Amino acid sequence: MFLAKVIGAVVATKKEDSMKGRKLLLLRPMLVDESNPGRLRTGVNTIVAVDNLGAGESEMVLFCQGSSARLGAGMKSLPVDASVVGIVDTVDVEGRQIYPASE
Repeated sequence: MFLAKVIGAVVATKKEDSMKGRKLLLLRPMLVDESNPGRLRTGVNTIVAVDNLGAGESEMVLFCQGSSARLGAGMKSLPVDASVVGIVDTVDVEGRQIYPASE
């Protein structure tokens, strides 16, 4: 699993039939800053992920990639490589909270 911030949504009106009705989010991976473990920094890539949880823009989420992305309920036959599997409340690093959901 990986941490990411929801930075947008992807709309595709034409897509594989099994993907119809699936919400697609644009994610920016978040990493613990090596030089300052008390903060998160953004990764350099973006990910399109299927969202079954109802995450919204600016929320921090957990996502899976690869074959693990299809292990969630109703996902086994979908042609996906990334899926949102959790909405993050807090992140603690070395005993300090570095991400609260209220920010």
